[in-house]
Amino acid sequence: MFRNLFFYIYLCGVKKNQYNKWLSLLTIPFQMAFVIFIFNYLGAFLDDKYQTNYLENVITLLGVFISLYFVIKQVNQINKEDS
Repeated sequence: MFRNLFFYIYLCGVKKNQYNKWLSLLTIPFQMAFVIFIFNYLGAFLDDKYQTNYLENVITLLGVFISLYFVIKQVNQINKEDS
């Protein structure tokens, strides 16, 4: 009971902006996984369609770079809002 009370008091003291910052940081791995999965699926589809064996790797790597770009952009935006 006291533990929940202390947690509630702690949450009341935290600004709402900090919730948004932490929430956006927690969603980064899911965003990365989604982008990489979609690019991997697209690469596998194109490999099957054109009977090649390199498109899946190349397109998945492109998806990794794009997801890293999104992460860097989002973290920079969070840091800019903090300043």
